[in-house]
Formats: sequence, C-alpha cells, structure tokens
Amino acid sequence: MDDVEKLRDFLDQAKLNSEGIESAIDYFLIMESNVGEIKATLGIEPLGTIGLLRSLVMTKDMSENDVFILFEQILMLAKDRGLQELYLSSNKKASVSFFQLLGFKEAKKESLPDELYESDHVKHILTVDNSFFLKLSL
Repeated sequence: MDDVEKLRDFLDQAKLNSEGIESAIDYFLIMESNVGEIKATLGIEPLGTIGLLRSLVMTKDMSENDVFILFEQILMLAKDRGLQELYLSSNKKASVSFFQLLGFKEAKKESLPDELYESDHVKHILTVDNSFFLKLSL
C-alpha cells in the first residue's frame, strides 16, 4: 500500500487509467532504480480464477532482459495467487510474437470468459476496432 500513490503518479504520467489500483495493489509488480524511482510496472486485474494483464509501463532505459524478468515475475505471481488463466489485450500487432514466446495464444473475442466482461477495462477495449486478446493457461 505504500507504493499506491507513487504507482498512480507513474501510470498517470504514461496516460494510463489508474482506477482500481488500491484494490489490486497486491497484483502489481514495480521495478525501481537504486534510488527508488519506478522504472517499470505490470499488474493483473484479478477476476475470479482468471486475470487480465494491464498497466505495462516502462521507461526508455529498460532493457529486453528487464522486460523478460518482469513477465517472468508476473507469471509467478499469478500462479502464487491461484490464477488459472491470464489474458492480455493490445492493439499493437508487433507485440504478438513477443507474447507468443511467453506462451500466449490468440483468444477470439467471442470466446472470452464471462468474468472478463466484469472489467471496465475490457469493456473499453472492446470498443477499439483493432484490439485483440491473447490467453495463457497457467
């Protein structure tokens, strides 16, 4: 909880929605510099036994290795929290190959689980024409 305001500011600077951070703070990872500045974050919006990856933000000086470490850690967190599936959404087709390396597979919008529709974030995503979903079974 000590990181909520700092995380909210970091997400706001990236022009990402920071609503619901307090209730999901235990599902967020934060990478910091040696002096405590946030360098990257990635969170999960828990929805029953599934989770929606969200709020991926990185500073420009993050390396590819840092990104892999962040995703490795979020997958471990999801398993520790008992989640069975992780979903993500993007509108950047260039990112698909990266996520496929991590084991994500395409998920058709019409076959998404009902729990995802409880998320305001997903409701917004569904209004974006070029958005797509990927799924990872844990």
